Amino acid sequence: MVAGQRVRAVPVTGHRFDRPEPDAFTRTYWDAAAEGRLLIRRCGDCGRAHHYPREFCPHCWSENVTWETASGRATLYTWSVVHRNDLPPFPDRVPYVAAVVELAEGPRMMTEIVDAGESSSATLASGDAGLSDGAELVVAFREGVPVFTRAPEFPGRQEFPGAPV
Repeated sequence: MVAGQRVRAVPVTGHRFDRPEPDAFTRTYWDAAAEGRLLIRRCGDCGRAHHYPREFCPHCWSENVTWETASGRATLYTWSVVHRNDLPPFPDRVPYVAAVVELAEGPRMMTEIVDAGESSSATLASGDAGLSDGAELVVAFREGVPVFTRAPEFPGRQEFPGAPV
């Protein structure tokens, strides 16, 4: 490649890049997500939760970790409006909001923000997702994949995370 030369995207067929391929260890996580439950792992030694699912604690390296159902509540840590993505099925979804959220239990996770309130495709296309750091979010599931949406805003609300999108 010559400096300044653009790399041309090559379309990939037959593989979807928005769906992971579960293995023996992560199957529990993906089966729960398909049922509308978000799981995290918690260490029995140091007590800290973590995500993505691992067979050991990334904080103290203990293998004494167990599955736990997360509350489904999170706050927005950071985000970006994605305007171009050539991998299937993303070209049909642009623009979309890629984000990192901080779960109520502590860990951060990569995700997508869906139904960003009053945001329309035109608003997202302009780069304005109408989001702000610390925005309250709740988990939803799209085709068995956890995504997040804005938490309802009304006094004394009860959140019912896990609604399909």
